[in-house]
Amino acid sequence: MTGVGGTLCYRAMTGTISDAMSDVFVTRRIPDAGLALLAGGGASIAIGQEDEQSGLDRAILLAGARGARVLLPLVTECIDREVLEQNPRLRGVANYGVGFDNVDVAAATELGIPVSNTPGVLTEATADLTWALLLAVARRIPEADAFMRAGRFKIWGPTMLLGADVGPGPDGRRKVLGIVGFGHIGREVARRAAGFDMDVVAHDPKPEVVEAAGARWLELDALLEHADFVCLHPRLAPETRHLIDEARLRRMKPTAYLINVARGEVVDEGALVRALREGWIAGAALDVYEREPATAPGLAELTNVVIVPHIGSATHETRARMATVAATNALHHLRGERAPQCVNSAVYETATWRRRMTADG
Repeated sequence: MTGVGGTLCYRAMTGTISDAMSDVFVTRRIPDAGLALLAGGGASIAIGQEDEQSGLDRAILLAGARGARVLLPLVTECIDREVLEQNPRLRGVANYGVGFDNVDVAAATELGIPVSNTPGVLTEATADLTWALLLAVARRIPEADAFMRAGRFKIWGPTMLLGADVGPGPDGRRKVLGIVGFGHIGREVARRAAGFDMDVVAHDPKPEVVEAAGARWLELDALLEHADFVCLHPRLAPETRHLIDEARLRRMKPTAYLINVARGEVVDEGALVRALREGWIAGAALDVYEREPATAPGLAELTNVVIVPHIGSATHETRARMATVAATNALHHLRGERAPQCVNSAVYETATWRRRMTADG
């Protein structure tokens, strides 16, 4: 890729299969800020898919891997051992996203391939969306919007579209915000709760982190039993898959709300549909799904759930910054330098990595 008269130029692979060499294979188009940074660093670029609403054909992914020195995938692409083994000249994987469960990091490390991500960039945006979803489901904002658009609002009435208080409300009772996973995003969600005069409880493998932030640590089941709003922010791991299952949904208050902006697999979505339909809980708001982009049968028909299409980091500034962080990591991979956000940094001490750095002279 070269810049001509300030215009970005690159090779698009959409709908084609080609093993032609490129410095960086971007699986699906990222914001121009990242592409411009790669171009400024002298990297040639191939883009696998230009269409925002289309996935990447596996054959194109494999061809791109065979022809690239660095992969820059989105979290929608599965970068497994087969992909990583396509090219002995592959110098790194610069994932576009803070999550990297789409990459087989163990296989990458074994093969001498550094993997990087974009941490710390989307914390604020995702915490903001958590609160937007919490307020939307509690105050029934999507229902009210649909009510207006359908021309159903004829006159104000005292029982129309009643929702739940988030702050203390007229009775003065402070609501309990339960946060599961108290990393950067969880802590930012907790910090915003001060404006609503809420009591914050949290569950995390590190109780000391919770207590240092001024929140109260609880066992998960106790949190679910006490919280009026439960926000999920754990990392996806074998032990957190279906962390919120039928048994735990039944522990929640019938007046409580569940908000998930972490990973869809954290929640048993089928059980959640039953919980919402049968009134085990009052409502839910979701940004992520167990079998994304599909939703569990019946979920989209329910009025007590707010569903949005994985937009936790979807602000102009955040997505552009993610692109520049990913591009910066990619350039470091390309040059054989330590990437600033490498998630398997021990790989740099291996003979396998050193061999890769000399594979193409």
